[in-house]
Amino acid sequence: MQKWLATGGSGLPGPDRVVSPESPGRVLLAVASRAVRGLDCADLGYHPLLSRFRGAPEAVRRSALARAAIRAALPAEQAGAVDAEQVARWMVEHYPPRRYPGLVLGSPHGAAVHLATAMGVPWLPAGFDVAVQWPGGGVDRPVDALGHGRRIADRLLRANPGVRVRQVHDPAGRGVLAGSTISLVVRWHRLPGAYREFLGSRLAPGAPVLLLRDVRTWPVLDSGDGHGFQLGTPGSGLEPADFRPGSELLGQVLHGAGGDGASWDAPDGGRAEYAEQGVEPGFEASLLDGVRAVGSPLHRVLFPGPDALSAAAADVYRGWLRAAGKSGDRCVVECGRLIDPWQVVRAGLVPYWCENATERSVTGAEWWLAGSTPFSSLDVLPEPPGVRSPALAGLPQWLAVASFGRRRRAVDRVAARGYPVASVATRHATEVLRGQPYDLPPPPPLRVGDALAGLRASGTPQGLLVC
Repeated sequence: MQKWLATGGSGLPGPDRVVSPESPGRVLLAVASRAVRGLDCADLGYHPLLSRFRGAPEAVRRSALARAAIRAALPAEQAGAVDAEQVARWMVEHYPPRRYPGLVLGSPHGAAVHLATAMGVPWLPAGFDVAVQWPGGGVDRPVDALGHGRRIADRLLRANPGVRVRQVHDPAGRGVLAGSTISLVVRWHRLPGAYREFLGSRLAPGAPVLLLRDVRTWPVLDSGDGHGFQLGTPGSGLEPADFRPGSELLGQVLHGAGGDGASWDAPDGGRAEYAEQGVEPGFEASLLDGVRAVGSPLHRVLFPGPDALSAAAADVYRGWLRAAGKSGDRCVVECGRLIDPWQVVRAGLVPYWCENATERSVTGAEWWLAGSTPFSSLDVLPEPPGVRSPALAGLPQWLAVASFGRRRRAVDRVAARGYPVASVATRHATEVLRGQPYDLPPPPPLRVGDALAGLRASGTPQGLLVC
């Protein structure tokens, strides 16, 4: 397995130090690279920062979390040493050096990784997250966060002309961490060299490439120099208006993160652009050139929200299992980093992935289950987000998801205990799924044509576009 080094050979920060362990893309890369080797995620024991210190008084806990976030983040003076090409090569090296029958890449989404696993191909992200220290910061000072982030982004962009940087200030999703670090989503504007080499040397002749794009939009302050600033996220479960001064929901969020709603100084302006998990247009154009050069077809899947792709991919899995003579009658609802694609295949489960534990995300699972042929068995893995937010789903809603099971209805007790601030690592999903009955051998690899046809049939009514 690829080693994650703390520094590069020159003493500069290496990819393991640069790419935030809190980011969804890093978690999904880790589980996808294991699944393609036929491994589960029993070794992924990282506990998210926000889920730590839950036994301490709230003020003490917030202070401890802020210090832990600063220690884990990249020092501001090292931003200019970030090498996006080196990060891309590190990501590619997660996969064994052999020829693959295809490739899935794009926005980070658990269903994309499940599809890649079913097809027996790698998954690669179109960007990566970086957390940078913000000395003297505050969750209720987005204008100061913008100024600090712009200076950091300038250094990073000068060293990496092939990327764009989206800064995200989201106290609803990041809690107290938003006051001690800034979050930068570095998105490749051009296909990195390591990805281009992968197309030429690691794909079988004519192997298809799937690009999955999250096309949600959000107000963005775009400076025009490669740096954009985003206040809040679609994944927060809130609306853009909720991040304006005077919002009651914002006041609750800031109070929980140790801030003051009266001090909130949101910058003015901004226009709707693809949100932080989107794919840069230049990346897609460059990818098209790359696949044409090696004689491979490129297929695009555009999804208007994570629930649309999760539902369509789950339907594809059910059809794939049934075509192989399996029941397709047992389902697992995963959440966030509680995901293990290899164990899902081993047990013959139908996976539905929730982006996070917000009410909006869990409601998507309820709607899909309500419209599906009932499952005899339904296991639910709610990831505790580590924050208290008015946008979160309560445990009764997770229990309502499980109630769609005909005979077995199970919400994981470990994840539910202490929800929403309990501490649960990815390997806990592995431990739960290992308890499922084996359904071997697994089906033959899912063919890309069948996957696209299934996504089109199931996803089109929900706004998903396959082209």
